[in-house]
Amino acid sequence: MFVQASFEENNTFVLRDNMNKWIKYATGRLYRPLVEWYLSSTREYTYKGIRLLVPPQVFHPGLFFSTRLLLHHIGRLPLHGQKMLEMGAGNGLISFFAARQGASVTASDINPIAIEYLQSNSVRNSLPITVIRSDLFGGIPLQHFDIIAINPPYYKRTPVSDADYAWFCGEHGEYFDGLFRDLRQYMHAGTSAWMILNEACDMAMIGKYAANYGFSLACVWSGRNWLERNFLYRIEPWSD
Repeated sequence: MFVQASFEENNTFVLRDNMNKWIKYATGRLYRPLVEWYLSSTREYTYKGIRLLVPPQVFHPGLFFSTRLLLHHIGRLPLHGQKMLEMGAGNGLISFFAARQGASVTASDINPIAIEYLQSNSVRNSLPITVIRSDLFGGIPLQHFDIIAINPPYYKRTPVSDADYAWFCGEHGEYFDGLFRDLRQYMHAGTSAWMILNEACDMAMIGKYAANYGFSLACVWSGRNWLERNFLYRIEPWSD
């Protein structure tokens, strides 16, 4: 009976996995042209009263799940009076949400178009935030944050345009090397740092870079939507 049950469970897992792959493939073939058309021009997106203009060169929070998943977690933290950094802010939804809850927010991005829209959307929503164009921590004045939120690029390819930096972390994951190299300087003993990743990531590579600079990654949540499995990690510095 035990062997039979295990066989049936394995079959169920294989069938479910194959079905998920087929749905992902079919959905991609069906909706990709529509998504590409939709993202070819600037669109307006509204979330709980926050109104954003999102240009084609920036992740759209309504179509890419990682932003909303990270926001769901950050939104459950006590934000009032906290000093927060959103690194690679892109459309800025997380930054504006935190600012509305009373956080003092710095939003950084390497993409000049993202910076332009972060500034204009700040005025549009009457939500003042500090906007900094920066490659990782390179342009951010040295300071300590209470909360750091990171939605990183993770495909291993060298970015060749400003928009590419939202997708590609370098041939060898150089983004993560730079991230973990400087992260500790912007943290104090009580800082919470959060990073959203998905199944397309090279987790062994990311974990190795983290360990090289004295960090561990604790997965605090995982879940699957109709396209992918996502993971939320807390970045924890090793004790001295």
